Amino acid sequence: MAANHTAPTSAETLALRLDRWGADLRAAVAELYDDPDDVARRLLEVAARRYAERPADLRLLDERRLLEPDWLQHPRMFGYACYADRFAGDLAGVGRQVDHLTDLGVTYLHLMPLLATREGDNDGGYAVADYRTVRPDLGTTDDLRDLATRLRERGISLVVDLVLNHVAREHPWAERARAGDASYRDRFLVFPDRELPDAYERTLPEVFPDFAPGSFTWDDDLEGWVWTTFNSWQWDLNWANPDVLVEIADVVLELANLGIEVFRLDAIAFVWKRLGTDCQNQPEVHAVTQALRAVARIAAPAVAFKAEAIVGPRDLVQYLGLGRHAGRVSDLAYHNSLMVQVWSMLATKTTTLTRQALGTLPPTPTTATWIGYVRCHDDIGWAVDDGDAAAVGLDGPLHRRFLSDWYAGEFPGSWSQGLVFQANPATGDRRISGTAASLLGVEEDPDAGLARLFLAHAVVAGWGGIPVVWSGDELAQPNDPGWADEPGHAADNRWAGRPRLDAGRAALRHDPTTVAGRAFAGLAHLARVRAALPQLHASAPSRVLDDIDDGVLATSRQHASGPMVGLYNVTPTPRPFPLHRLHEAGLAAPYDALGGHPVTAGADGVVWLPPYAAWWVVDGPPG
Repeated sequence: MAANHTAPTSAETLALRLDRWGADLRAAVAELYDDPDDVARRLLEVAARRYAERPADLRLLDERRLLEPDWLQHPRMFGYACYADRFAGDLAGVGRQVDHLTDLGVTYLHLMPLLATREGDNDGGYAVADYRTVRPDLGTTDDLRDLATRLRERGISLVVDLVLNHVAREHPWAERARAGDASYRDRFLVFPDRELPDAYERTLPEVFPDFAPGSFTWDDDLEGWVWTTFNSWQWDLNWANPDVLVEIADVVLELANLGIEVFRLDAIAFVWKRLGTDCQNQPEVHAVTQALRAVARIAAPAVAFKAEAIVGPRDLVQYLGLGRHAGRVSDLAYHNSLMVQVWSMLATKTTTLTRQALGTLPPTPTTATWIGYVRCHDDIGWAVDDGDAAAVGLDGPLHRRFLSDWYAGEFPGSWSQGLVFQANPATGDRRISGTAASLLGVEEDPDAGLARLFLAHAVVAGWGGIPVVWSGDELAQPNDPGWADEPGHAADNRWAGRPRLDAGRAALRHDPTTVAGRAFAGLAHLARVRAALPQLHASAPSRVLDDIDDGVLATSRQHASGPMVGLYNVTPTPRPFPLHRLHEAGLAAPYDALGGHPVTAGADGVVWLPPYAAWWVVDGPPG
């Protein structure tokens, strides 16, 4: 006979979550502040209030996520990123374009900054003037709630940016600080003279040396120098002040109650400052993230965090949780190194550096995973580690210079049509802007360019984690020829790689006789095949295979469901791969799940990969 139990009350549910995540919260704030008990109390009051306001459908989502804690690691996760206005006009327009997303296989939609920004130049939306208001040109908070609901009904999780390092000079906190309110002045880093700013500057790198030199700006209203890492009108927050943490935690939960499922923690690496360092990747960064995550787990456990930490390969894994922060910080982090190595392989037609760079990365925690991408809204910076380069006989600075020359179309034989962004003569740094199609030569040679486009995305989708396609790349859109014509864009050629979605091309997405249709079909095929392969669950790490042809990248994954080997020919000529290496990986009957064919060899035991081939090899046809 069934036991007579009643469902837990809201108070009991909250108490259970506090038992589970309260210690994480207390440990994090103890690492940051002198009075951790008071800060923890204030954060728990925020969590309890926002939990009480949480809508019933989102409480149900919380329970589903708690029953499937690995939902972000599932192979069905396939991402898309765009600006709402450039994709569909506004938030309501995005809702009308859901079929475009589901046709591609999207289950994770990242909408670029959509909260209210300052007038004029706003760093592409990252100069937030109000965390609690949607940009008027995109709609209202009700529109955001409606879109999140519509997407959730179609199996798509909504991702938005939360800028943690800074706010616009026009943000209400900054306005109160400029009006003389000392409590709000203390939410920023303001200095009466140049003594401390000059001391910090000795070890601080410049993010935008061309148009925002230095990291401090004099403000007449403040009568002081305010810390401005990125632009003079983006004021860095003082995270050493617990008021900042408490209010940002409340912002997270308010937006979560609209249906936001994943927060991209923008510029997370910069939030904690320490004299004598570059003020990036400080240990307290991870305590800040742990505190925010613990509060979110208590009030809205469906919420996940993604660290936007474009840092060196050795620092990157920390953002997924190591040591005392293991399993307690971000659920996702960008695999910047994988992105850079994809471009490096295609330009050099060799995988030697890539095998070194990817093979020496520390393993990721089993509870977190990567965001993989061929490119994003930003420029491409050549984050090649000098030690990795030297280990394979390359000069790091010379290799980075080669990559810039190649993708700017300046190197003999290059098929690329990228644009140089933020050239720094002092350091030799030359970053590159452009769409994937223009960078990969689709306009010059559609067949070869599309093959490279598919290969690049296959490497990312086959590595593990969540692959994310940047808007327009699924249609092989070229650089926007009118990028400089829009107000505020002329000084920033990154807008060339952020074209508005071409409605004409989108209408051809199912026409296999067009470039747009071929590109769309290829990436949609990746999403479908990926969703059916349990071997691509993100808990299984990818391992790079050595001692093979330099033109082939081979990755091995060992999952409980069976092994998988990814084979990628990064050259325009056929390349060999020994069949016995597949047998050694546990593949008795090798089968390419992407191509839908058995993998066979000649009498010499050699498999020949066609030019720019991408194979996901499993044991027999996937069932």
